[in-house]
Amino acid sequence: MTLEEAKLARSKKVNKVEKVKDLKNPAEAFNAIQKYAKEGYDSIPDEDKKYFLKCFGIYDKDGLTPKQFMMRVRISGGHLNAAQAKTLGNIAKNYGQDYIDITTRAQVEFRYLNIEDMPAILQELKDVGLNAYQTGVDNFRNIVTDPLDKLGFDNILPSFSLLEKIQEKFLFNPEWISTLPRKFNTAVTGSMANRCNVFGHDCCFVLAQKNGYYGYNLYLGGRVGMIAKNADMFLASESEVLLAYDALIEIFKKYGFRDNRNKNRLHFLIDAVGMQTITAAIRENAGVDFASAGDTLTTTNAHDTQHGKVQLKDGTFAIQVVVPSGIFSGTALLRVAELSEAFGNGELRFSVEQNLYILGVKETQTLLENDFFQEYKNVNSPYFNNLIACAGTEHCSFGVIENKRDAIAMSEYLTNAVPLENGRVRLYWSACVKGCGTHEIADIGFEGCKAKVDGKTEDGVHITLGGKIVSEGKNGYTVLKSTPLRFARFYVESIVLEYKKLRNPQESFEQFNERILLQYSPAYIGFYMKLQAYLRAKNIALELNINAVQKTGKNEEFELFELGRKLYYQFTKEEAYTAYSRFTNENRREKLKDVRKIKPDIDENIANMLFKMLESEEKRAVVFSELTEFIAL
Repeated sequence: MTLEEAKLARSKKVNKVEKVKDLKNPAEAFNAIQKYAKEGYDSIPDEDKKYFLKCFGIYDKDGLTPKQFMMRVRISGGHLNAAQAKTLGNIAKNYGQDYIDITTRAQVEFRYLNIEDMPAILQELKDVGLNAYQTGVDNFRNIVTDPLDKLGFDNILPSFSLLEKIQEKFLFNPEWISTLPRKFNTAVTGSMANRCNVFGHDCCFVLAQKNGYYGYNLYLGGRVGMIAKNADMFLASESEVLLAYDALIEIFKKYGFRDNRNKNRLHFLIDAVGMQTITAAIRENAGVDFASAGDTLTTTNAHDTQHGKVQLKDGTFAIQVVVPSGIFSGTALLRVAELSEAFGNGELRFSVEQNLYILGVKETQTLLENDFFQEYKNVNSPYFNNLIACAGTEHCSFGVIENKRDAIAMSEYLTNAVPLENGRVRLYWSACVKGCGTHEIADIGFEGCKAKVDGKTEDGVHITLGGKIVSEGKNGYTVLKSTPLRFARFYVESIVLEYKKLRNPQESFEQFNERILLQYSPAYIGFYMKLQAYLRAKNIALELNINAVQKTGKNEEFELFELGRKLYYQFTKEEAYTAYSRFTNENRREKLKDVRKIKPDIDENIANMLFKMLESEEKRAVVFSELTEFIAL
């Protein structure tokens, strides 16, 4: 299908937001802020509250905090100096109840703002070179890059100057404000380590090498829950990147779908016409026959978060500040700015994992002894160092669970229950199916949902494992669905205990998943997590690891049977069957020994579970989920 054909096929109707866009130029809403500040909240037209002010990062939160706004501030590449940090801190203290969220695009969000204060806030941002332009709705969102760009030893191509050139195309340009079919996320990194989840964006420029030259491979079509695909295009210079980017966004603006907002991202245009059609159009529009892809070099994890500091090329250090769930304050940011001037070079960097770095530090120990790090620990634990949590019900109308404090509670529990040194476990939380917490690329991911306990509905999560951010990335797989939140910590404890017992030295959870967990079906892993939680709750000690079952090619029936045999022997020290000759499903029952006769004191739920695992007259795989009723906590 050609681009024109795809557009025509999806042009029978347009969504409501496209109709709102026709009402006015977004600049009209921005220019009216002074007027709204004087006349009050009720003077603001609905279309401005619901859409046009969002083009400038100003979100009406009347449904959550009556007559108050959230503001998302663009922090290009997460780069911030001390003067800018002090301004942000003072804005939060003076206008926003001292509250700041650090976001997964390395930005900050203020909350509890009044329209009367908006002109002053915008001016204070402008005075230090900051703004909130195009940080919402159908616009170019903040471009992310490696927070250690130019500074880290693994940084080959400094990319921040390229980021700024890309940004010049659209920022403050009226031709691009609110003219895209949907939001557009961009990432660029010239580093070997992936510190910015680079493969999860609409457009990704990723460090590569071809024929001895360094440049960027192009990846396209990433979004929440979807990793970008290799576009088979190598861009050998900044000028080539800019030409390709300009061509791409012109294509998306012209041919992108404007009907169903849930299916209007670049990903869906690529799905409709194919990647080759998109890349051919980029080459044609740019007037350059760009080379085919080189070797992608951004393929490793960054280990600085495990140690809390990393040496930079100039001999100084970047010191990580761990901010659980991104919940920060103006007071804390002011303190960080002061510390960066006293101990570093006055430069800060936000990360996509909602933490930040103080750069240029020479005396690391002196800094780390400062009382600030009693609250915002430099290395809190492996369960906090790479923790992400989106806004949740307190600040987002889409949220299903509270989320941020749920994430903190989980990490606190795991820190105490399974202490872990030199480990790396990325815990990402999304409060709803929209996935703003990027849970699907987490080592252990959580998606907010509702669950039932004793017939009553309460907060729950779907739990995923095995997301990847290295080697072109990969989404995780679901192991437990609709899990009551109050039980989730015990199930996660089970899998983290396996990681602690079975991992190789210095092995990350991502590597552990590749080496062990991927050998088994998600159903087996989820069942094992619940089983071990039940055994701990009942103080039943067994010598059993998740890899006790032989690798089966993810055959659930075989996994079920093998685990049953292992458990039976653990409880009784006897084989489960009188004989194995001519063993079939049909004669399992007559050969299966009664575990209750051998071990009269066996837990009733365990006994019932073992019988079901080892005896089946039906010629089908027994689904693991059928057994969870026997092991509910």
